[in-house]
Amino acid sequence: MSDLADRRGIETEIYEAAEDSHLLLEAARPEIEGADLVLEVGTGSGYVASEVREGTGATVIGSDINPHACRRARELGIQAVCGDLVAPFQEGVFDAVLFNPPYLPRVELAARNDWVEDALTGGETGREVIEPFVETVGRVLAPGGAVYLVVSTLTGPEAVESQARSAGFDVQTVREASFPFEKLLVLELKWT
Repeated sequence: MSDLADRRGIETEIYEAAEDSHLLLEAARPEIEGADLVLEVGTGSGYVASEVREGTGATVIGSDINPHACRRARELGIQAVCGDLVAPFQEGVFDAVLFNPPYLPRVELAARNDWVEDALTGGETGREVIEPFVETVGRVLAPGGAVYLVVSTLTGPEAVESQARSAGFDVQTVREASFPFEKLLVLELKWT
């Protein structure tokens, strides 16, 4: 298989940057400083991680369960770890954690059963990946650290906010954008 054909196959297996990626970047980048250690969970194409690194000088690590995404991030010079959410990482090390999770409720008729669908759909409620993330992300945050999390009105942001508050976070919406069928929000989660 040629490099080009191989590359095309990989690209169909990676979530490419879209409006939600840009919204996450707009929310997080101004809050990150050059000395920060940042984790982008679900790095996908590596776009957000590389833009944060380039725009702030921070050290940014990407993680993704998709090995194709990890390879792409590495091609952009991002250290990338293949793993599930924050499981591979030590306690209390990241100043910021960014996550554009799979947040769309699954529609069986539209199911593709591939890596891109896994990057888009979060189970029946859209929170199948968000809920375990919110429960575990605090473990890897450094004191004073923050989480920037994309959610959709289709996901039930009130349920996400309630869970985050129950987990000990202060929650505020720091960015939002409206689209024909949903509103996207970036939530900032900080320890109370």
